[in-house]
Amino acid sequence: MVTDSKTKSLLCLKAAIEKKALDPVLLELKEISSFTDYFLLLSGKSDRQVQAIARAIEEALDERGIRPLGREGVPGGKWVLLDYEDVVVHIFLDPVRKFYDLEGLWIDAPQIDLQKGVNLGEGASGIKKRNR
Repeated sequence: MVTDSKTKSLLCLKAAIEKKALDPVLLELKEISSFTDYFLLLSGKSDRQVQAIARAIEEALDERGIRPLGREGVPGGKWVLLDYEDVVVHIFLDPVRKFYDLEGLWIDAPQIDLQKGVNLGEGASGIKKRNR
């Protein structure tokens, strides 16, 4: 089944939220990256929660016939990366997320505003530029 990258990223987000993922950030990289359209950044409170979030995302997308090109870090549960080609999901244990600071590394990427105008069943309406 063909799913556009924004919808795919929101499917990942919905599955993660159902597992109580913390501090979701969705960065749009279409205009500044050649390797993906979106980064979804999430945190978990424990390695088990990080693993459960990853499993929930994989199951939700697998139900739609979407499988990751790659997955890294699942056994350790400190930083899990799920590569869905046009959407890359990073699930961190909170201290690891702070250390690597991908939000800071990709500061020029527009951030989808997940607080306003997002219906997880459909698409996101707003994109906001972050202040530096």
